[in-house]
Amino acid sequence: MTIPILATVIRALWLIAERAHALRYKVKPVQNWDKSSLTVWMVADATIPLGVVIGFTEVGHIDIGRNLLAPCGIALMLSGICLRWLAIYTLGRFFTRKVMIFEDHRIVQSGLYKYLRHPSYLGFLIGDFGLGLAFSNWLSILIIFAPTLAAAFYRMHVEEKALAQAFGNEYLDYVKKTNRLIPKVY
Repeated sequence: MTIPILATVIRALWLIAERAHALRYKVKPVQNWDKSSLTVWMVADATIPLGVVIGFTEVGHIDIGRNLLAPCGIALMLSGICLRWLAIYTLGRFFTRKVMIFEDHRIVQSGLYKYLRHPSYLGFLIGDFGLGLAFSNWLSILIIFAPTLAAAFYRMHVEEKALAQAFGNEYLDYVKKTNRLIPKVY
C-alpha cells in the first residue's frame, strides 16, 4: 500500500506545480486558437481522482507481477514528470496552458523539440500511465490514461493546425523533420 500512497502524493505535488506555473505565467490570448482544448484537457484530468480511488480498492487489481509493476509505475511517473518539465523549460515563455501564438512567436526546434513536436504531452502521458501502473490496477490505468490520451491527441491536432496556419511552410518543414510523440516512430 506504500507505493500507491507515494504515487498519489507525487501526482498531487505534480498537479500543484502545474497549477502554480499556470498562475505565475498567465497570458491573455490575442486570438483564440485553443478550440476548447484546455477544457478537454481539464475534463480528462478530472478523471484521475476516480482512477486513484479505484486503485485503492481490489477491483481491477493485477496480481501477476504486482511487486514489479508498482515500482515501475513510480519510475515511469517520475520520468514522465521530468520529461514534461524539461519540455516546459525548453519552450520557456512560449509554453502556455491555452493554445496561442504570440506576435514574436517562433518555432522552438532545440532540445527535445529537435526530435519531437510534443514532448510535454509525451511526458504527461508517461506520467499518467505510470500513475495507473503504480496501483497495479488495469482499471486505474484505463480510467487515468485513456482520457489523457484522447485529450492529448485532440490538443496536438489543435496546436498543429494553429502553428501551420500561423507559420505556413516553416512549420510544415519542421513537421517533416520531427515526430509527434515517439522518435522515429510517430
